[in-house]
Amino acid sequence: MLILLPPSESKATRGRGAPARPHTLSFPALAPARAEVAAALARASARPDAAALLGVGPGVAAEVARNLRLHEAPALPARELYTGVLYDALDLASLDVASARRATRRLVVVSALYGAVRPTDRLAPYRLSMGVSLPGPGPLASFWRPHLGPVLEAAAGRGLVVDCRSSTYAAAWAPAEALAPRWVQVRVPGATHMAKHTRGLVARALCRTPADPRRVQDLPALLGQEFDVALHEPVRRGRSWILDVVAR
Repeated sequence: MLILLPPSESKATRGRGAPARPHTLSFPALAPARAEVAAALARASARPDAAALLGVGPGVAAEVARNLRLHEAPALPARELYTGVLYDALDLASLDVASARRATRRLVVVSALYGAVRPTDRLAPYRLSMGVSLPGPGPLASFWRPHLGPVLEAAAGRGLVVDCRSSTYAAAWAPAEALAPRWVQVRVPGATHMAKHTRGLVARALCRTPADPRRVQDLPALLGQEFDVALHEPVRRGRSWILDVVAR
């Protein structure tokens, strides 16, 4: 099972420690693309109009400045770097040992800077959204799409793809038609805050269970003890299943 998560805009920092080592990250095939985006981000962040380029306000100038120190800033594991509503609900730090191991195998964060990472990958804090168009790479969702396809399809193997990404990050990769019958998007009615919270709870529940279903149709029974769920078939060939989820 592959559980896809978005990153968070808010990120933790660390005052001391070793910097990120790009060659140690998961999905090494993404290394050239990561280097290209990192270089473009540093150039953009050094410009007077950096905030406008990155689609942020002046109140996050300090976060934009971090983009100039990606190679020297103290790095954190992705499981600690990403914070906010979804990651508070996921609460990786409180998982038991077996569940934490499953989280390491099953969870993948889709990132505008790094492409795709695992919870144990050590990353530099950064400010960049998948909705940005960077001078050089261009629109990041379009840039990452051909790079993410091969690595995420290989990571999915013969298992399910449970998609908890927001629409901005979902634009960076959609499974190929052969994988689409095992692809399900988690949809949560209501406000954005509740959607993030519930997706975090769903990801946590799927990390806690040793079950590894091979059919989308098995998910309602697996999650039904903790959530009200409704599964909808794809509207057409090549599209995802939709799992409506409401936390009890």
